[in-house]
Amino acid sequence: MTKTIIQTENMCFTYPDGTDALHKINIEIKEGERVAIVGSNGAGKSTLFAHFNGINQPTSGLIKIDGKPAVYEKEKLMQIRQKVGIVFQNPDDQLFAPTVIEDVAFGPMNLGLSDDEVDERVEEALKMVGMSGLEKRAPHHLSGGQKKRVAIAGILAMRPEIMVLDEPTTGLDPKGVDQVMEILYRLNREDMSIIIASHDVEMVTQFADKIFVLHDGQIIGQGTPEEIFNDYETLKKAHLKPPKSAELLHLLKSNGVKCEVKLTVEEAYHEILHAIGVESFHKVLHLVKSQLHHRLLHELGEENYHKMLHVLEEEQRNNIPKT
Repeated sequence: MTKTIIQTENMCFTYPDGTDALHKINIEIKEGERVAIVGSNGAGKSTLFAHFNGINQPTSGLIKIDGKPAVYEKEKLMQIRQKVGIVFQNPDDQLFAPTVIEDVAFGPMNLGLSDDEVDERVEEALKMVGMSGLEKRAPHHLSGGQKKRVAIAGILAMRPEIMVLDEPTTGLDPKGVDQVMEILYRLNREDMSIIIASHDVEMVTQFADKIFVLHDGQIIGQGTPEEIFNDYETLKKAHLKPPKSAELLHLLKSNGVKCEVKLTVEEAYHEILHAIGVESFHKVLHLVKSQLHHRLLHELGEENYHKMLHVLEEEQRNNIPKT
């Protein structure tokens, strides 16, 4: 039976100025899961994450790590922070040493490890994120994607069981996004639990096994990506939009095309082709000629877009009665 690694029970948090940030949070995260917390700005995602490794202490209710209620004593907090590593949204908030190697070594050194053990962990962590060879580089001379990977390495050097990342792809170019996500997939394949907060619903649908929707400090939805992004009422309440592929299929469905809402571009592409008939063909062409033309072209890509049109044309020809 898969064990629960993080669990909250009616957890609330109020800031010293009286601002209520979290209200009766009840979540359960299992070992090995890929979890996403989604919500608009100000929903409370970063505040929630700060509870996962003891930066914040609940005003009421409790949080359990590995089945044990968090204890806010120095020694106990150190144990929690070895188990749960947090990567901040802005890597500049996390990188402060003169060189990459010193930054990554900071955490292990504070565990009181030997120099040999620290060196081994730093070398291993930098290799895992593809940053070997840049040990002497100053962090402020790195690109945004490189900074993010060094920040991840600094947490990996602590050898946590759970990695928590706040907006891991924000500010990165497509190559940087792919590099960071590949690291997270690899870590998860090696049995590390990954928890992310993100506005990027396209990435979340592909990455997460489980999604929690946070709005005004409350969990208003939880489930699989398919369940969450087909719940338009919850998305609307949380000021979130579904992935473009799901939005496109929802529009097609609303216009009479018999199809199921899918979340990824590839799934949407095959769903559209599967749904095609003479009647659907004319409806799709009508939509393509309107405002969805550019959306279809953008979402499917030019090659797949023209493949779709080719299949549609063949379908139309095959369904014309012979005289």
